[in-house]
Amino acid sequence: MQPAPRPCPLTHPASSLSQHGGINLAWHAFGLLAMPARAQLASFITFKAPMNSLSEFTQQPQTGLLSVVVPFFNEEEIAFDACRELVEQLQQDAQAWELILVDDGSRDATLSELARAIETVPQARILQLSKNFKQTAALQAGIDASRGEFIATLDGDMQNDPKDIRPMLSKLRDENLDLVAGWREHRKDQFLARKLPSRIANWFISLSTGVQSIDLGCGIKLYRASVLRQIRLIGEMHRFIPIWLATVTSPERLCYVSVNHRARTAGQSKYGISRTYRVLVDLLTVIFFLRFSGRPAHFFGAIGLPMFLAGGGVLLWLATLKLFFDQAIGTRPLLTLGVLLMLSGIHLICTGVLAEFVVRNQSSGFKARTYAIRQVIEGGGSKPAQAHH
Repeated sequence: MQPAPRPCPLTHPASSLSQHGGINLAWHAFGLLAMPARAQLASFITFKAPMNSLSEFTQQPQTGLLSVVVPFFNEEEIAFDACRELVEQLQQDAQAWELILVDDGSRDATLSELARAIETVPQARILQLSKNFKQTAALQAGIDASRGEFIATLDGDMQNDPKDIRPMLSKLRDENLDLVAGWREHRKDQFLARKLPSRIANWFISLSTGVQSIDLGCGIKLYRASVLRQIRLIGEMHRFIPIWLATVTSPERLCYVSVNHRARTAGQSKYGISRTYRVLVDLLTVIFFLRFSGRPAHFFGAIGLPMFLAGGGVLLWLATLKLFFDQAIGTRPLLTLGVLLMLSGIHLICTGVLAEFVVRNQSSGFKARTYAIRQVIEGGGSKPAQAHH
């Protein structure tokens, strides 16, 4: 029997969304590091782009429709079974649904296996990407193509249980939430290769962002589409969607629930201990964006201004020795250090100013897509749609 869902707010009790005031650069340089994170990121990742600028097939969300998005990459051994299991589960519910399968540039027979699985399923379609754009872009492609009021995402490796969709959707609706994220309470993965790095990453993210993170890596999540479409996934940021959402909606409307997790039965995992480096880079990127995405001058100023002041102090001290005590300073290493500190400080401050111009003048009306679609294959025996570029 599936464990009862355990709601878990994603907000750290001490965090808040208040904005930091003041315009003096020196004040910000020393005070911004303690500034609440989510408020600064919100202005950067939200956008008001026209719907048709995101995708040729994006339409107004259909009330009550559930869109299920599943990315696949080189999963020929399990693609057919995963798709059929998902379809059978969705057909058991009275809920109106559509299934969007994203083939992320697979080099094996994944596409043909998916096409075979949806031959008799008119609610399903396949987006074949022109190359491997990675999981974040594949998810974004499926989200852009979705037409539902609610969006569910799952991994294509059959480790997520489709039976969890119904209770998660019910919780989303009944409690008026914007995100219900899965928590692999009894995870069926290797401890050193998967569990331990995941726990360390979740702990570090919670500590550094103020957003409590239990299991960001779990692929099964249920979203309210109107909220999810306010953010844009880039890079490899699919792991941090709950953090992004916490910037555009009340954190009390986000929660985790315990879900079933199954061991992989076929195919090869795309993750392992080797991805630790990429995860660490992603974490640093997240921290930077959370704190400084809307005001990059504060990041560079927080480093450059102290260096400039320190260099100025050193040179002022040396100038005093030269002018009032007639001491030789030309061969002192302290002179070189002072000059380098001042020049480095000026360079960092100027970089921050230029970054401010870039951020404040970037266009908010258009967001370039991070993927390209080769073709769309409709289920139910339909012919492939015209390719999108």
